[in-house]
Amino acid sequence: MPFAFELALDPLSLLPLIVVAFIAGFIDAIAGGGGLLTIPALLTAGLPPHLVLGTNKLCATFGSATASYTFYRRRLFDPQLWRRALLGTAIGATLGAAVAHRLPASWLNQMLPLVVCGCGLYLLFSRTPTGTAATTPLLIAPRRQWPQGLGLGFYDGVAGPGTGAFWTVSSLLLYPLDLLRASGVARSMNFVSNAAALGVFIVAGQVAWVLGIGMGLALMSGAYFGARTAIHGGAKFIRPVFILVVLALSVRLAWQHWVIAA
Repeated sequence: MPFAFELALDPLSLLPLIVVAFIAGFIDAIAGGGGLLTIPALLTAGLPPHLVLGTNKLCATFGSATASYTFYRRRLFDPQLWRRALLGTAIGATLGAAVAHRLPASWLNQMLPLVVCGCGLYLLFSRTPTGTAATTPLLIAPRRQWPQGLGLGFYDGVAGPGTGAFWTVSSLLLYPLDLLRASGVARSMNFVSNAAALGVFIVAGQVAWVLGIGMGLALMSGAYFGARTAIHGGAKFIRPVFILVVLALSVRLAWQHWVIAA
């Protein structure tokens, strides 16, 4: 099925998907939520839902790898401090992807707009953290990393849209981080969950490789510029972009799952 679809996809149909992937990578590296651009685009191209999820994980892994490495290279993410979150995220994403075809997701579709909107409202009415963010193990609260990693990893394995935004907000709530470092954590955890879930979809044969790699390269380019823009712009740049993205996503999700599906 994946090969049959890719043979039927002409270059004129591929170009809009490449453009969407670049924009999604740029936005995802800054605020998260890129999947809410690429998933509808893949559905519009005619892929079946399961193939959409697998192909989206492939291209998302390209982008999240680029963004996470950029933050790591700038010393805005220390893997040693987040060992439990990294492991929990990998386990959660693997389990989530394994049950993606069986778990009823209707309740998640109804609740997602409220959750995403809550993320935006939190940053809209909260004071932007301006500290340098504590970087010692004692202040990172290791015990909080397990439920956070397992929960968000599982969600990313099952569906995924908005995971980066959820990671950013939850990290701000749970740890003494500024917005820039919280974004670095979000991008790194996103990479782990994307890669773990992708492995499951590969085993299940639910990946359109040519399309996924093409979009992945475009998403990688967007993520590179997005991460560099976020790092240079700092919290003053990330905050308005983050709020705009999550509020726009909440409106789109509410329209899709409350109005159209009603």
